[in-house]
Amino acid sequence: MKWSRRFRPMDDFSISQRLASNHFLFSNGCLRRNLGKSGLRVSCLGLGTWVTFGGQISDEVAEQLMTIAYESGVNLFDTAEVYSGGKAEIILGNIIKKKCWRRSSLVITTKLYWGGKAETERGLNRKHIIEGLRSSLQRMQLEYVDVVFANRPDSNTPMEEIVRSMTHVINQGMSMYWGTSRWSAMEIMEAYSVARQFNLIPPVCEQAEYHFFQRDKVETQLPELYHKIGVGVVSWSPLACGIITGKYENGVPESSRASMKPYQWLREKILSEDGRKQQAKLKELTYVAEKLGCTLPQLAIAWCLRNEGVSSVLLGSSNPIQLTENLGAIQVIPKMTAGIASEVDQILGNRPHSKKDYQH
Repeated sequence: MKWSRRFRPMDDFSISQRLASNHFLFSNGCLRRNLGKSGLRVSCLGLGTWVTFGGQISDEVAEQLMTIAYESGVNLFDTAEVYSGGKAEIILGNIIKKKCWRRSSLVITTKLYWGGKAETERGLNRKHIIEGLRSSLQRMQLEYVDVVFANRPDSNTPMEEIVRSMTHVINQGMSMYWGTSRWSAMEIMEAYSVARQFNLIPPVCEQAEYHFFQRDKVETQLPELYHKIGVGVVSWSPLACGIITGKYENGVPESSRASMKPYQWLREKILSEDGRKQQAKLKELTYVAEKLGCTLPQLAIAWCLRNEGVSSVLLGSSNPIQLTENLGAIQVIPKMTAGIASEVDQILGNRPHSKKDYQH
């Protein structure tokens, strides 16, 4: 039996081989990978601004986090027009301007869909893609972003219009690339087909949720797109909205995200029967982490990066100590052997299977 192209984890040999090859490139302690099969090199860990910037943390803490990330070799910073009603983009832009970082050294990404209350201020129609991106750039005080993401599918807009609009903003110099977020493999394939049919620009990556308890899409659906059309993955929520940190082992702490009103759904999830089962599995995984000399969050992040189709994992941190710990996951990647991955699979008991799993 051998692995199919459904999902190819890195075995002991391929880890050392890739570390020595161009697949990884060290820069200030952070590894580089190509964004999908494009030529853009991104840090394999990025900093996201969802929930935190303009909401959970102060502007001063946001600056501390971005500084720690940048000085650790992180070049990818992700935001969206909808995060904190546009405040996240404003804070991100202010920090970049204050720090005087070279724009060419950064990979800035934003997402479009929910831009305002009016019917014309949301969706992926040509009007909102152009106006929405223009507004995002104004908030960030930038001339362009490196990747603009369609923040969800839009059944009200024809795919050709979406692809033509994304091609337009790239041709106008407002963005370098475009990608998708929360799109199905079929929708991404349709966008690629439309791009090829009309000589337009196809998406280069998909933003997808990926962690110990959310595996199917990234491990069974997206690898085929990576190999066939070069679409990579920028994954988010590697710690499952904080569930994998272990802080919810004895309930929901008052200062946690799950205690916030908008995240009542997260609180219910944690306190459910499934949530309790997840905590039991995390306790077992803690022993694996201890064996590797790392923390549970570091194990979880390195586990995500063992997947060759994952270009970068977005971290969401609310304080410098947490971010520094999470960035330490880089040191754990070489320890993610086939044996360790198998041990994690046995504990989780949720490895996705498909008919093309193996070739006999």
